[in-house]
Amino acid sequence: MELDTDVIIIGAGMSGLGFAVQLVRQYGHRSFEIFEKSSHIGGTWWANSYPGCGVDIEAHFYSYSFCMNPDWSRKYPLQPEILAYYENVADKYDVRKHMRFNSVVTSANWDEESGTWLVSIKDLQTLDTYDRRCKILVSAVGLLSKPKGCDIPGASSFQGPIFHTAEWDHSFDWKGKELVVIGNGCSATQVVPAVSEGDGAVKKVVQFARQAQYIFERPNPEYSDLFKWTMRWVPLAMRGYRALQNFYTEMDFQAFPIESGEPVRKMYARFHEGYIRRAAPEKYVDFLLPKTAIGCKRRVMDTHYLECLHRDNVELVYDDPIEEVTENGVRTESGRDVHADAIILANGFEVLDILSNLNIHGEGGLSIADHWDTFSEGAPSSYFGTCLSGFPNFFILMGPNTASGHGSVSYTTECQIGFILRVIKPILKALRAGRSSLPVIGRKTDIVTVTPEAEHADIDSIQDKLKGMIWASGCTSWALDPRTGRNLTMYPDFQTQYWLRSIFIPWGDFEFSTSKSIATVLGLKSLGVGSWLTVSTGIAVAAFFLHQRSPFGKLR
Repeated sequence: MELDTDVIIIGAGMSGLGFAVQLVRQYGHRSFEIFEKSSHIGGTWWANSYPGCGVDIEAHFYSYSFCMNPDWSRKYPLQPEILAYYENVADKYDVRKHMRFNSVVTSANWDEESGTWLVSIKDLQTLDTYDRRCKILVSAVGLLSKPKGCDIPGASSFQGPIFHTAEWDHSFDWKGKELVVIGNGCSATQVVPAVSEGDGAVKKVVQFARQAQYIFERPNPEYSDLFKWTMRWVPLAMRGYRALQNFYTEMDFQAFPIESGEPVRKMYARFHEGYIRRAAPEKYVDFLLPKTAIGCKRRVMDTHYLECLHRDNVELVYDDPIEEVTENGVRTESGRDVHADAIILANGFEVLDILSNLNIHGEGGLSIADHWDTFSEGAPSSYFGTCLSGFPNFFILMGPNTASGHGSVSYTTECQIGFILRVIKPILKALRAGRSSLPVIGRKTDIVTVTPEAEHADIDSIQDKLKGMIWASGCTSWALDPRTGRNLTMYPDFQTQYWLRSIFIPWGDFEFSTSKSIATVLGLKSLGVGSWLTVSTGIAVAAFFLHQRSPFGKLR
């Protein structure tokens, strides 16, 4: 059965782009298409364009190892510079021509007869739906792709705009306006300082927070021209600087084991609590000092947030939660009415709804939800955060239990990309053999799937290790499934260990097979023993006579 393309990638963010580029770099393979729901490349760095948005990992470590950038302006760049980096990577490797924007994958079904995926796509501009058939399907939708909504009573009655930081309304001018910000994680602590300073500042921003976060001091120096020159021209300087940042972040993992990490957590807590006491207004200090163990929640880098709490136009409310949304703002449990021209949601993402919108069915028509009911109590799980048994040639980037509480998500993603490329190498070879005019020697396989036993063992091993980590100490965390108590998000080891697993693959965990369609094609080209001997003999005889006709042969 004819393929429309060899590989379909769902999502044009960091992971989808990285996989496409590595497919080109390592294998020279360009038979792929990327379907992206938005109108632009970049994923979360296109969606999140709110004021003050920036990266909280050093840029030299956050960027791809195969496409490093010597010209970062500062240690932690803002969103426009990060987005421009991904655009430049896409242009460098000419992958934009493979991208289909404003397109949503509505379903994908495995065809066992042909050993292919039939993928249905909806064009969001024309509303037309069409099918594409591929051999390999890769989900690169990401963990932070589905913003949480507003579930506060009365939200529909509000007369002004309500929008999530990941869906920022750029038509809204906040200058001189009154805002309510709900949440106090990374995005909230970036938005509040940005909108409350300068000539274009808000009249008032009231931030509602439920739990304190550990706020880390984070200087953000600009890089000098000399530093950039060194990164560009001194051999291994940029690679070494990146490795140094990797080393520093890896050491942070020592704080996560419940028992052995306690001394490290105490040291970190003393240091960061001291910073909060020095930098925050005295009236907020008692709340801002977290009551949970450090590491339970994602760390928050201070982007002048504690400094902005000293401003007259900023108020932090932590002991009087919102009861309802009114026409003109919000009403708290004490009965206080807070006027708002706009309500900003900085309440995170539906990270536990991994792949919930893709409607993917594997062998026997089994859905991913049904698969999870069997393997992990209905909670998201996978082998190496990447593979599901019964879903051949299907791979997940940034899947369950791949997130790190200390390192760079791009590092983990690159490990997964390398892992997938190693696993699919035989498949790509089989596809090339089927299209080649040359005879085929040896067995070719075009289907790969992880075994159920290996998937069970890997999932159980990860969950057992997580029981000894800080997220299982009784604290509340977005990584935990409230229904089952399983940790669906975090990887319980050093990122270096994840990298080693991506290289030294236990091939016994996988089953390779050949579909009927490819077997028929390759069967017509395959050389049997007799044919192989005949061809070999013919080549040997021809070589002998050519040698005899050459000057070297005549010397004898």
